[in-house]
Amino acid sequence: MEVNTPIPPEKAFKSFVLDYDTLFPKVVPHAIKSVEILEGDGGPGTIKKITFAEGIGFNYVKHKVHTLNKENRSYSHSVIEGDVLSNKLEKITDENKFDPTPNGGTIIKITTKFYSVGDAEITEDEMKKVIESRARVYNAVEEYLIANPDA
Repeated sequence: MEVNTPIPPEKAFKSFVLDYDTLFPKVVPHAIKSVEILEGDGGPGTIKKITFAEGIGFNYVKHKVHTLNKENRSYSHSVIEGDVLSNKLEKITDENKFDPTPNGGTIIKITTKFYSVGDAEITEDEMKKVIESRARVYNAVEEYLIANPDA
């Protein structure tokens, strides 16, 4: 998935990665109720619990941070627990890269991999649901950042 945004790369990386824990529950409380660090300092090895708002269709997920590189604006993590995995998925891994665009904005390149349990099959619709819900949240945060440039 690729997300284009007019927000400069440094600000996009800061907002979507470094400030995620506080910014997302504030901007999209209808989707993300809270983010709690269970273990670590935010860098590699950190485990976070993200609790979703009622009506989202999922209760929570736990993320494990794998990489966090501020210099090249990249970040990777896995969903290691939560009802989004159901009984079909071992984990979902995301690799995110925030690259500049010629107009001063950012292209966020997100590579998502779904790891199934045993022979369980994940349908295109199931994968699409996860990716589309993430895109809606990203769009809402982008709108907030554009409307509040000092945020």
